[in-house]
Amino acid sequence: MTLVLVLAAFLWGVGWVMKTPLKTRWAMIALLLGAVIVLHLVLPNGHPIRDSTGGTAVVWIFAIVAGFLIYGYTYLLSALRARAESTSTLSAETTQHSGPFSDTELERYARHIVLREIGGAGQKALKDASILVVGAGGLGAPALQYLAAAGVGTIGVIDDDVVDNSNLQRQVIHTDPRIGIPKVDSAAMAIKDLNPFVTVKPYNRRLTADIAADLIADYDLVLDGCDNFDTRYLVNATCVTTQTPLIAAALTQWEGQISLYDPNAGTPCYQCIFPQAPAAELVPSCAEGGVLGPLPGVIGAMIAVEAVKAITGAGEGLRGRMLIYDALYAETRSITMNPRADCPVCGG
Repeated sequence: MTLVLVLAAFLWGVGWVMKTPLKTRWAMIALLLGAVIVLHLVLPNGHPIRDSTGGTAVVWIFAIVAGFLIYGYTYLLSALRARAESTSTLSAETTQHSGPFSDTELERYARHIVLREIGGAGQKALKDASILVVGAGGLGAPALQYLAAAGVGTIGVIDDDVVDNSNLQRQVIHTDPRIGIPKVDSAAMAIKDLNPFVTVKPYNRRLTADIAADLIADYDLVLDGCDNFDTRYLVNATCVTTQTPLIAAALTQWEGQISLYDPNAGTPCYQCIFPQAPAAELVPSCAEGGVLGPLPGVIGAMIAVEAVKAITGAGEGLRGRMLIYDALYAETRSITMNPRADCPVCGG
Protein backbone atom coordinates (compact mmCIF):
# COMPACT_ATOMS: atom_id res chain seq x y z
CA MET A 1 0.00 0.00 0.00
CA THR A 2 2.88 2.31 0.81
CA LEU A 3 4.25 1.81 -2.69
CA VAL A 4 0.97 2.96 -4.29
CA LEU A 5 0.80 6.01 -2.04
CA VAL A 6 4.41 6.90 -2.88
CA LEU A 7 3.71 6.54 -6.62
CA ALA A 8 0.56 8.67 -6.26
CA ALA A 9 2.50 11.37 -4.41
CA PHE A 10 5.21 11.23 -7.08
CA LEU A 11 2.71 11.66 -9.92
CA TRP A 12 1.02 14.54 -8.08
CA GLY A 13 4.36 16.24 -7.46
CA VAL A 14 5.41 15.89 -11.09
CA GLY A 15 2.09 17.33 -12.16
CA TRP A 16 2.47 20.24 -9.73
CA VAL A 17 6.01 21.01 -10.97
CA MET A 18 4.85 20.90 -14.58
CA LYS A 19 1.79 23.01 -13.66
CA THR A 20 -0.53 20.36 -15.00
CA PRO A 21 -4.24 21.20 -14.57
CA LEU A 22 -5.83 19.85 -11.41
CA LYS A 23 -8.22 17.60 -13.33
CA THR A 24 -5.30 16.03 -15.21
CA ARG A 25 -3.47 15.25 -11.94
CA TRP A 26 -6.55 13.56 -10.53
CA ALA A 27 -6.92 11.58 -13.76
CA MET A 28 -3.31 10.35 -13.41
CA ILE A 29 -4.02 9.16 -9.86
CA ALA A 30 -7.20 7.43 -11.06
CA LEU A 31 -5.24 5.63 -13.81
CA LEU A 32 -2.67 4.50 -11.26
CA LEU A 33 -5.34 3.08 -8.98
CA GLY A 34 -7.08 1.46 -11.96
CA ALA A 35 -3.84 -0.25 -12.95
CA VAL A 36 -3.35 -1.50 -9.38
CA ILE A 37 -6.88 -2.90 -9.31
CA VAL A 38 -6.30 -4.70 -12.65
CA LEU A 39 -3.07 -6.24 -11.28
CA HIS A 40 -4.91 -7.45 -8.20
CA LEU A 41 -7.56 -9.08 -10.37
CA VAL A 42 -5.05 -10.72 -12.75
CA LEU A 43 -2.26 -11.82 -10.40
CA PRO A 44 -2.72 -14.79 -8.05
CA ASN A 45 -2.94 -14.46 -4.28
CA GLY A 46 0.43 -14.16 -2.58
CA HIS A 47 2.07 -12.52 -5.57
CA PRO A 48 4.74 -10.03 -4.39
CA ILE A 49 3.17 -7.15 -6.36
CA ARG A 50 -0.22 -7.80 -4.78
CA ASP A 51 1.35 -8.00 -1.33
CA SER A 52 3.27 -4.74 -1.86
CA THR A 53 0.16 -2.93 -3.07
CA GLY A 54 -2.23 -3.75 -0.26
CA GLY A 55 -2.97 -7.44 -0.85
CA THR A 56 -6.52 -6.85 -2.13
CA ALA A 57 -8.27 -4.76 -4.75
CA VAL A 58 -11.15 -3.92 -2.39
CA VAL A 59 -9.18 -1.14 -0.69
CA TRP A 60 -8.45 0.61 -3.98
CA ILE A 61 -11.95 0.12 -5.35
CA PHE A 62 -13.26 1.73 -2.17
CA ALA A 63 -10.75 4.58 -2.56
CA ILE A 64 -11.89 5.27 -6.14
CA VAL A 65 -15.58 5.15 -5.20
CA ALA A 66 -14.99 7.43 -2.20
CA GLY A 67 -13.04 9.81 -4.42
CA PHE A 68 -15.87 9.99 -6.96
CA LEU A 69 -18.41 10.57 -4.18
CA ILE A 70 -16.34 13.39 -2.69
CA TYR A 71 -15.80 14.94 -6.13
CA GLY A 72 -19.49 14.69 -6.96
CA TYR A 73 -20.49 16.24 -3.64
CA THR A 74 -18.02 19.10 -4.11
CA TYR A 75 -19.17 19.68 -7.68
CA LEU A 76 -22.80 19.73 -6.60
CA LEU A 77 -22.09 22.28 -3.86
CA SER A 78 -20.20 24.50 -6.29
CA ALA A 79 -23.03 24.34 -8.82
CA LEU A 80 -25.63 25.19 -6.19
CA ARG A 81 -23.52 28.08 -4.87
CA ALA A 82 -23.00 29.47 -8.37
CA ARG A 83 -26.72 29.22 -9.08
CA ALA A 84 -27.58 30.96 -5.80
CA GLU A 85 -25.10 33.77 -6.49
CA SER A 86 -26.46 34.16 -10.04
CA THR A 87 -30.03 34.33 -8.73
CA SER A 88 -29.00 36.82 -6.03
CA THR A 89 -27.24 39.04 -8.57
CA LEU A 90 -30.20 38.92 -10.95
CA SER A 91 -32.56 39.74 -8.10
CA ALA A 92 -30.42 42.68 -7.03
CA GLU A 93 -30.27 44.02 -10.58
CA THR A 94 -34.00 43.58 -11.00
CA THR A 95 -34.64 45.36 -7.72
CA GLN A 96 -32.33 48.18 -8.66
CA HIS A 97 -33.78 48.79 -12.10
CA SER A 98 -37.39 47.79 -11.67
CA GLY A 99 -38.22 51.07 -9.93
CA PRO A 100 -37.43 54.68 -10.82
CA PHE A 101 -34.62 54.97 -8.24
CA SER A 102 -31.42 53.08 -7.54
CA ASP A 103 -30.60 52.09 -3.96
CA THR A 104 -28.18 55.03 -3.77
CA GLU A 105 -30.88 57.47 -4.86
CA LEU A 106 -33.39 56.04 -2.39
CA GLU A 107 -30.91 56.60 0.42
CA ARG A 108 -30.02 60.07 -0.86
CA TYR A 109 -33.64 61.26 -1.08
CA ALA A 110 -34.92 59.39 1.99
CA ARG A 111 -35.64 62.61 3.92
CA HIS A 112 -37.85 63.80 1.09
CA ILE A 113 -39.61 60.49 0.64
CA VAL A 114 -40.62 60.30 4.31
CA LEU A 115 -42.20 63.75 4.06
CA ARG A 116 -45.93 63.17 3.72
CA GLU A 117 -46.33 66.10 1.33
CA ILE A 118 -43.64 64.79 -1.06
CA GLY A 119 -43.27 61.04 -0.64
CA GLY A 120 -42.15 58.67 -3.37
CA ALA A 121 -44.54 60.11 -5.95
CA GLY A 122 -43.28 63.64 -5.36
CA GLN A 123 -39.65 62.55 -5.57
CA LYS A 124 -40.43 60.74 -8.83
CA ALA A 125 -42.02 63.98 -10.11
CA LEU A 126 -38.82 65.84 -9.24
CA LYS A 127 -36.72 63.28 -11.07
CA ASP A 128 -38.93 63.56 -14.15
CA ALA A 129 -38.97 67.38 -14.03
CA SER A 130 -36.92 69.80 -16.08
CA ILE A 131 -36.20 73.29 -14.75
CA LEU A 132 -34.45 76.16 -16.51
CA VAL A 133 -32.56 78.65 -14.33
CA VAL A 134 -31.91 82.02 -15.94
CA GLY A 135 -28.76 83.43 -14.41
CA ALA A 136 -25.99 81.60 -12.54
CA GLY A 137 -25.22 84.51 -10.22
CA GLY A 138 -26.30 85.36 -6.69
CA LEU A 139 -29.86 84.03 -6.93
CA GLY A 140 -29.14 81.24 -9.38
CA ALA A 141 -26.21 79.85 -7.36
CA PRO A 142 -28.12 78.62 -4.27
CA ALA A 143 -31.18 77.74 -6.33
CA LEU A 144 -29.09 75.49 -8.58
CA GLN A 145 -27.42 73.82 -5.63
CA TYR A 146 -30.67 73.00 -3.87
CA LEU A 147 -32.44 71.89 -7.04
CA ALA A 148 -29.58 69.48 -7.72
CA ALA A 149 -29.55 68.23 -4.13
CA ALA A 150 -33.34 67.77 -4.25
CA GLY A 151 -33.01 65.45 -7.24
CA VAL A 152 -34.52 67.50 -10.08
CA GLY A 153 -33.82 65.30 -13.09
CA THR A 154 -32.83 67.93 -15.67
CA ILE A 155 -31.50 71.38 -14.86
CA GLY A 156 -30.74 73.93 -17.55
CA VAL A 157 -28.79 77.08 -16.76
CA ILE A 158 -28.22 80.02 -19.11
CA ASP A 159 -25.78 82.87 -18.51
CA ASP A 160 -23.18 84.63 -20.65
CA ASP A 161 -20.96 85.84 -17.82
CA VAL A 162 -17.71 84.46 -16.42
CA VAL A 163 -16.77 83.92 -12.78
CA ASP A 164 -15.19 87.03 -11.27
CA ASN A 165 -13.44 87.45 -7.95
CA SER A 166 -16.10 89.95 -6.85
CA ASN A 167 -18.80 87.27 -7.33
CA LEU A 168 -17.48 84.96 -4.64
CA GLN A 169 -18.82 87.06 -1.74
CA ARG A 170 -22.32 85.78 -2.51
CA GLN A 171 -22.36 83.43 -5.54
CA VAL A 172 -21.59 80.31 -3.55
CA ILE A 173 -21.74 77.78 -6.38
CA HIS A 174 -18.49 79.18 -7.79
CA THR A 175 -15.01 78.76 -6.30
CA ASP A 176 -11.73 80.63 -6.45
CA PRO A 177 -9.99 78.17 -8.83
CA ARG A 178 -12.81 78.66 -11.33
CA ILE A 179 -12.37 82.42 -11.67
CA GLY A 180 -12.36 83.32 -15.36
CA ILE A 181 -14.39 80.39 -16.68
CA PRO A 182 -18.03 80.67 -17.82
CA LYS A 183 -20.46 80.68 -14.92
CA VAL A 184 -22.61 78.00 -16.51
CA ASP A 185 -19.62 75.66 -16.75
CA SER A 186 -18.65 76.38 -13.15
CA ALA A 187 -22.22 75.72 -12.05
CA ALA A 188 -22.35 72.48 -14.05
CA MET A 189 -19.17 71.24 -12.36
CA ALA A 190 -20.57 71.98 -8.92
CA ILE A 191 -23.90 70.31 -9.70
CA LYS A 192 -22.27 67.12 -11.00
CA ASP A 193 -20.01 66.99 -7.94
CA LEU A 194 -23.06 67.34 -5.72
CA ASN A 195 -25.40 64.95 -7.53
CA PRO A 196 -24.24 62.78 -10.45
CA PHE A 197 -27.82 61.58 -11.00
CA VAL A 198 -28.81 65.02 -12.35
CA THR A 199 -28.55 65.99 -16.02
CA VAL A 200 -27.13 69.51 -16.43
CA LYS A 201 -27.56 71.56 -19.60
CA PRO A 202 -25.35 74.69 -19.58
CA TYR A 203 -26.02 77.44 -22.13
CA ASN A 204 -23.11 79.87 -22.24
CA ARG A 205 -24.90 82.78 -23.88
CA ARG A 206 -27.36 85.57 -23.17
CA LEU A 207 -31.04 84.76 -23.38
CA THR A 208 -32.33 86.58 -26.44
CA ALA A 209 -35.68 86.78 -28.19
CA ASP A 210 -34.54 84.57 -31.08
CA ILE A 211 -33.91 81.53 -28.83
CA ALA A 212 -36.15 82.19 -25.82
CA ALA A 213 -39.32 80.44 -27.01
CA ASP A 214 -37.63 77.27 -28.24
CA LEU A 215 -35.47 77.03 -25.13
CA ILE A 216 -38.17 77.67 -22.53
CA ALA A 217 -40.63 75.35 -24.26
CA ASP A 218 -38.29 72.45 -23.42
CA TYR A 219 -38.73 72.98 -19.66
CA ASP A 220 -41.53 72.44 -17.15
CA LEU A 221 -40.64 75.43 -14.98
CA VAL A 222 -38.47 78.53 -15.26
CA LEU A 223 -36.62 80.23 -12.40
CA ASP A 224 -35.55 83.78 -13.16
CA GLY A 225 -32.66 85.09 -11.12
CA CYS A 226 -31.19 87.50 -13.67
CA ASP A 227 -30.02 91.01 -12.80
CA ASN A 228 -31.58 93.16 -15.54
CA PHE A 229 -35.12 94.16 -16.47
CA ASP A 230 -34.78 93.52 -20.20
CA THR A 231 -34.17 89.83 -19.59
CA ARG A 232 -36.90 89.68 -16.92
CA TYR A 233 -39.50 91.05 -19.31
CA LEU A 234 -38.33 88.70 -22.07
CA VAL A 235 -38.50 85.66 -19.77
CA ASN A 236 -41.96 86.69 -18.56
CA ALA A 237 -43.38 87.24 -22.04
CA THR A 238 -41.96 83.95 -23.30
CA CYS A 239 -43.30 82.01 -20.31
CA VAL A 240 -46.76 83.48 -20.92
CA THR A 241 -46.57 82.44 -24.60
CA THR A 242 -45.38 78.91 -23.81
CA GLN A 243 -47.65 78.63 -20.74
CA THR A 244 -44.66 77.80 -18.58
CA PRO A 245 -44.88 78.68 -14.86
CA LEU A 246 -42.28 81.24 -13.82
CA ILE A 247 -40.75 81.79 -10.40
CA ALA A 248 -38.99 85.15 -10.44
CA ALA A 249 -36.99 86.83 -7.71
CA ALA A 250 -34.97 89.98 -7.33
CA LEU A 251 -32.92 91.64 -4.63
CA THR A 252 -31.10 94.81 -3.79
CA GLN A 253 -28.85 95.69 -0.86
CA TRP A 254 -30.80 94.23 2.13
CA GLU A 255 -34.12 93.27 0.55
CA GLY A 256 -35.41 90.53 -1.71
CA GLN A 257 -38.72 89.54 -3.28
CA ILE A 258 -40.10 86.40 -4.88
CA SER A 259 -43.32 85.27 -6.55
CA LEU A 260 -44.72 82.61 -8.87
CA TYR A 261 -46.23 83.92 -12.09
CA ASP A 262 -48.58 81.59 -13.94
CA PRO A 263 -51.31 83.44 -15.89
CA ASN A 264 -52.52 80.14 -17.32
CA ALA A 265 -53.57 79.26 -13.74
CA GLY A 266 -55.14 82.68 -13.05
CA THR A 267 -52.20 84.59 -11.58
CA PRO A 268 -50.81 87.88 -12.83
CA CYS A 269 -47.68 87.83 -14.96
CA TYR A 270 -44.55 89.76 -14.07
CA GLN A 271 -45.49 92.72 -16.25
CA CYS A 272 -48.88 92.99 -14.56
CA ILE A 273 -47.03 93.89 -11.37
CA PHE A 274 -44.15 95.82 -12.94
CA PRO A 275 -45.62 97.49 -16.07
CA GLN A 276 -42.32 99.19 -16.83
CA ALA A 277 -38.77 99.15 -15.58
CA PRO A 278 -37.99 101.71 -12.86
CA ALA A 279 -35.42 104.42 -13.44
CA ALA A 280 -31.88 103.11 -13.16
CA GLU A 281 -31.04 105.41 -10.21
CA LEU A 282 -33.94 103.95 -8.21
CA VAL A 283 -32.62 100.38 -8.47
CA PRO A 284 -28.82 100.46 -8.20
CA SER A 285 -26.89 97.40 -9.28
CA CYS A 286 -24.97 95.26 -6.78
CA ALA A 287 -21.77 96.96 -7.88
CA GLU A 288 -23.27 100.39 -7.29
CA GLY A 289 -25.35 99.88 -4.17
CA GLY A 290 -23.80 96.75 -2.68
CA VAL A 291 -25.61 93.64 -1.46
CA LEU A 292 -25.51 91.57 1.71
CA GLY A 293 -23.62 88.35 0.94
CA PRO A 294 -26.07 85.86 2.53
CA LEU A 295 -29.17 87.62 1.13
CA PRO A 296 -29.03 85.90 -2.30
CA GLY A 297 -28.68 82.63 -0.41
CA VAL A 298 -31.90 83.28 1.50
CA ILE A 299 -33.93 84.30 -1.56
CA GLY A 300 -32.25 81.72 -3.82
CA ALA A 301 -33.13 78.97 -1.37
CA MET A 302 -36.71 80.26 -1.33
CA ILE A 303 -36.76 79.95 -5.12
CA ALA A 304 -35.71 76.31 -4.81
CA VAL A 305 -38.37 75.71 -2.13
CA GLU A 306 -41.11 77.14 -4.33
CA ALA A 307 -39.85 75.13 -7.29
CA VAL A 308 -39.99 71.86 -5.33
CA LYS A 309 -43.50 72.73 -4.14
CA ALA A 310 -44.63 73.62 -7.65
CA ILE A 311 -43.34 70.34 -9.08
CA THR A 312 -44.62 68.08 -6.30
CA GLY A 313 -47.85 69.95 -5.53
CA ALA A 314 -46.90 70.23 -1.86
CA GLY A 315 -48.38 72.97 0.31
CA GLU A 316 -49.42 76.37 -0.95
CA GLY A 317 -47.18 78.25 -3.32
CA LEU A 318 -46.78 81.91 -4.13
CA ARG A 319 -49.29 82.03 -6.96
CA GLY A 320 -50.91 85.45 -6.77
CA ARG A 321 -48.73 86.52 -3.85
CA MET A 322 -45.37 88.21 -3.50
CA LEU A 323 -43.13 87.47 -0.54
CA ILE A 324 -40.85 90.33 0.49
CA TYR A 325 -37.94 89.79 2.86
CA ASP A 326 -36.15 92.62 4.65
CA ALA A 327 -32.90 91.24 6.02
CA LEU A 328 -31.86 94.47 7.75
CA TYR A 329 -34.89 94.48 10.05
CA ALA A 330 -35.60 90.73 9.95
CA GLU A 331 -39.09 91.19 8.58
CA THR A 332 -41.13 89.35 5.97
CA ARG A 333 -44.44 90.36 4.49
CA SER A 334 -46.71 88.98 1.81
CA ILE A 335 -48.84 91.00 -0.55
CA THR A 336 -51.67 89.79 -2.78
CA MET A 337 -51.39 90.46 -6.51
CA ASN A 338 -54.09 90.44 -9.17
CA PRO A 339 -53.88 90.26 -12.96
CA ARG A 340 -54.35 93.46 -14.95
CA ALA A 341 -56.89 93.33 -17.74
CA ASP A 342 -54.88 95.89 -19.71
CA CYS A 343 -51.55 94.02 -19.37
CA PRO A 344 -49.90 93.98 -22.83
CA VAL A 345 -48.51 90.50 -22.19
CA CYS A 346 -51.29 88.47 -20.55
CA GLY A 347 -54.32 90.79 -20.47
CA GLY A 348 -57.47 90.22 -22.48
